[in-house]
Amino acid sequence: MDITNSTIRDLETIFELYAIAAAYQKAKKTVVVWPEFDRDLVIGEIQDNRQWKLLIEGDVACVWATTFSDAQIWEEKNKDAAVYIHRIATNPKYRGHNFVKSIVTWAKEYAK
Repeated sequence: MDITNSTIRDLETIFELYAIAAAYQKAKKTVVVWPEFDRDLVIGEIQDNRQWKLLIEGDVACVWATTFSDAQIWEEKNKDAAVYIHRIATNPKYRGHNFVKSIVTWAKEYAK
């Protein structure tokens, strides 16, 4: 398992995983369904090295974005030092591997 920055070459894969995640959320009927995300937003995250991928034997198993600030979501808590993990989307082939736990462990080191 390797974690590395996504590149512009990953853009279609990222959006495929977002679409799969949104369809899964819609089918669950118990969570908020993701909207379609703006491509320029994701391109900016890639350019800023804030879009990530988890690879298993070179295969994109999971993607997510990070930021150190998100006042729109965290409001008054945004002043706290933190790394925010957004839009974790898992390749269905790798569901059940508990990547969130691995990403949180990684994020703690990344934040330092």
